[in-house]
Amino acid sequence: MSGTNPPSVIFDLDGTLVDSEPNYHEAARRLLARYGVADFPWEQHERFIGIGTRETLEMLSQEYGIDAPVDELLAGKNRLYLELAAAATEVFPRMRKFVAALHAAGVPMAVASGSSRAAIEAVLGATGLGTVMRTVVSAEEVPRGKPEPDVFLEAARRLGSAPTDCVVLEDSAPGAEAAHRAGMRCIGIPYVPATAGDPAFATAGLLYAGGQGEFDAEAAFAWVTGAHPER
Repeated sequence: MSGTNPPSVIFDLDGTLVDSEPNYHEAARRLLARYGVADFPWEQHERFIGIGTRETLEMLSQEYGIDAPVDELLAGKNRLYLELAAAATEVFPRMRKFVAALHAAGVPMAVASGSSRAAIEAVLGATGLGTVMRTVVSAEEVPRGKPEPDVFLEAARRLGSAPTDCVVLEDSAPGAEAAHRAGMRCIGIPYVPATAGDPAFATAGLLYAGGQGEFDAEAAFAWVTGAHPER
C-alpha cells in the first residue's frame, strides 16, 4: 500500500462472496435449452467463471450458432438468474466473517462484478450483504470487463481510494489478472482449485490455492490491515 493510507477492499461477488455459480449454470442451461442446445454441463460452464455475462453469451452464441441478439440472450439469462438467486444464494461462511471484521474496523468495501447490476443487487439484498456493501460496480457500467481492470478502477474511484491502497478478493484467473492490471493487491481464492496454477494467480499477494475451504478470515484481515480483528 502507499504510505500510511488506510486500505479499501473490493470484492468480486460470484464465487468469491457467494456461491452463485450453480445458479448461473442453471440459468445458462435453461436459456440455451430454449435455443435448441440440448446439453450444457457444468464442465462447459466452468470455462466462463470470472468472465462477464455479456462476454460469456457472445462466446456461447458463436459456439452454438444461436441466431438471436445478445441483448435478448442477456435479458433472458438475467430473468432466469434473478428467479434462482432470490430463491437461494449461499454466502460463504468464512467470507461473511471476514466482511463482518472489516465492517467493524471501518474498512471501506465495494463489490465489483461481471454480473448485471440487477443481479448484484438481488444477491446483496437476499443475503443481507447489501447493508455493508453500499458501493457496487457492474461490468455493465464500464467499457471493458475482466481481465481488463476497468471495473476495479471504477470501484476505487467511487470509494475515493488510490488503486495502490486497494485489496481485491477474487476467485477467478481473469479477475486476478484484472486486479494486477489495476495495480491492486489481490487475495486469490480459486473457485475451481484446478485453476490455482494459472499464471494470473501467481500475481496474488495472498493465495488460498484450495479455495474457500482454506480461506482464513482472521489471517486475511491481518494481511489487509496489519491488525487482528476484535474477538
